Amino acid sequence: MSAGTVPESRTASEGHTMTIGGEAVHAPGAFGVVDPATGEVAEHAPDASRAQLDAAMAAAAAAYPAWRRDEAARREALLAAAEILFARSAELGRIITLEQGKPLADAALEVVGAGVWLRYFAGLETPTEVIQDDGAARVEVVRRPMGVVAAITPWNYPLLLAVWKLAPALLAGNTMVLKPSPFTPLSSLRLGALLRGVLPPGVLNVVSGGDELGAWMTAHEVPRKISFTGSVATGRRVAAAAAPDLKRVTLELGGNDPAILLDDVDPAAVAARLFRGAFQNNGQVCSAIKRVYAPAARYAEVVDALAECARAARVGAGTAEGVQYGPINNRPQYERVGELVAEALAGGARAAAGGGPMDGPGYFFEPTILADVTDGVRIVDEEQFGPALPVVPYTDLDEAVARANGTHFGLSGSVWGTDADRAAEVAARLECGTAWVNTHLALSPSQPFGGHKWSGVGVENGPWGLHGFTELQVIHRSKL
Repeated sequence: MSAGTVPESRTASEGHTMTIGGEAVHAPGAFGVVDPATGEVAEHAPDASRAQLDAAMAAAAAAYPAWRRDEAARREALLAAAEILFARSAELGRIITLEQGKPLADAALEVVGAGVWLRYFAGLETPTEVIQDDGAARVEVVRRPMGVVAAITPWNYPLLLAVWKLAPALLAGNTMVLKPSPFTPLSSLRLGALLRGVLPPGVLNVVSGGDELGAWMTAHEVPRKISFTGSVATGRRVAAAAAPDLKRVTLELGGNDPAILLDDVDPAAVAARLFRGAFQNNGQVCSAIKRVYAPAARYAEVVDALAECARAARVGAGTAEGVQYGPINNRPQYERVGELVAEALAGGARAAAGGGPMDGPGYFFEPTILADVTDGVRIVDEEQFGPALPVVPYTDLDEAVARANGTHFGLSGSVWGTDADRAAEVAARLECGTAWVNTHLALSPSQPFGGHKWSGVGVENGPWGLHGFTELQVIHRSKL
């Protein structure tokens, strides 16, 4: 989702610093970071100036020649960074809960996951391809780093998605300037501070600020690659800013993932997994289930089973004992989810569970299951990115597949049924980057992640994600 706006402050941040050239750097001003469990400003983050961004870019460019030359040192540094995250998972998790809202256990798991990603890329081999070796010539295809990478990350998984970019970019030999979302800058700022002792100065620079800072980064003359995760609208602006300089881009722009239930499905057996696939991180996952297509003959059972899961869900502040789901991260997104749900209800949809905001402070919204809704309603056609799930009936499977594919999005989707082979055949018809069978949100660092259509350009993770931070070079050695 778009970074939007955050409360401003003229008070300089004392507790959080940026990392530029391996040094802790304050900014001339600061902006407020809201705790979504209270709706109040809890901390302040430095608001980088244009001159500070220039300094970060210059530091990354200066560090690049030495960093690209020593692959063994890069691998050792990534392993050391992983160990720091494993050791500091509780500390970083508390920061994530404060700024993002998710429960402490989930926040700590995000940090551990980031460590797993670092460790994976530290060990990922990048073999040279020999395409000719005969009496005439030896021809090798090798992958070279690009230079400086500008990385712009979102607020739903602030640390993990930063590492999705950082780990392959640094392994490939690039250096980086990282800008986190202004809604969740604190964990990335802390990451930069922790890695000052692991990475050579300038290899990783972390700056924070609002949307203007992101625009400065994408148009800056230094980066050769921009890796962005966020909204379609902002992704278009990133691509447009990169085009004049022919910068390479990777854009992960969200989705509207369908889950199709086949007529042999057992609603009671799959409801809990469907619910987790839709409501993980309070629905704030780009590849979460955003709409369910259920066969008309089993529709009432599906709705009732999902509604039971929603009513049993424990929602509250991420610091509270036993909480499963926290608040929506920020006010603009909280208002958007409320608007989409209210519009659907006004148009005849039924809230089988939930249906509105929760009483009290903060951005809490009831886990909501919407029934008697169909395509053409915004909450079905658009990405809600929150704790509200529409369930749509169908009578013809081919029609359901066509409706599932009938959006501009194509990130991922899933098909559920007792006959796994049949479900896999249907899944292969989905127009998306990842099609799951009898599961959803099954991700790993070795598995490519990317979308079709408006869901993005390029992929992350695995060797394919690593290749996205490289350029091909042919080494042709004549033997004649």
